[in-house]
Amino acid sequence: MQEFDHIEALWAKAKHTVDVKISADEMLRQAKKDVSAIRTKSLLNILGMVSSIFAVAAVWIFLDFNSIFTHLGISIIVLSIAVFTIILYNNHRVISRTDFTENPHTFLLNLKLYQIQRHQLYNRLYWFYAVSLSMGMALYFVEILTNLTPWLQGLILGLSFGWIVLCSTIIRKAVMKRDKERIALLIEKFERVSKQFKDTE
Repeated sequence: MQEFDHIEALWAKAKHTVDVKISADEMLRQAKKDVSAIRTKSLLNILGMVSSIFAVAAVWIFLDFNSIFTHLGISIIVLSIAVFTIILYNNHRVISRTDFTENPHTFLLNLKLYQIQRHQLYNRLYWFYAVSLSMGMALYFVEILTNLTPWLQGLILGLSFGWIVLCSTIIRKAVMKRDKERIALLIEKFERVSKQFKDTE
């Protein structure tokens, strides 16, 4: 019976997880790496949007369009992308303007503001972008589609509509979830680092 109790005690000890203490410096290094990844991704998004503006503007400049609807559609597309790019840039500035090592409290406040702005970006602001972009594309297609065969018109409209639905549902939700988890984890890391620095003072 004693042997059974001994084995049970050993088993209970084996089931406990070991609480590994990570130093404040190591945690800070990991958190800075995460912030750097978020900043880089944010910059790439902005560069992608700016490239889109130039690509659409190039189509507008180098191709000859006759319909006023086409010009109106392209101008709505360019304006929509430009507005969304400005929103992305302002969002990026929130995460990039403060260094955590200089002012941890301000950085944490900015990180929480960034989290709120990202949530707004993927909800209200995204729908403004999607609706205005769809409206611009619809006006653009008025002239373009009249020159195509009916089956090609249907294919282009179907693919365009399908792409917008896919981006607005599955892709948007996946990106929202990943962003939310990543930023929440980053906030938690910086709060723990701040606490460890306070404890060592």
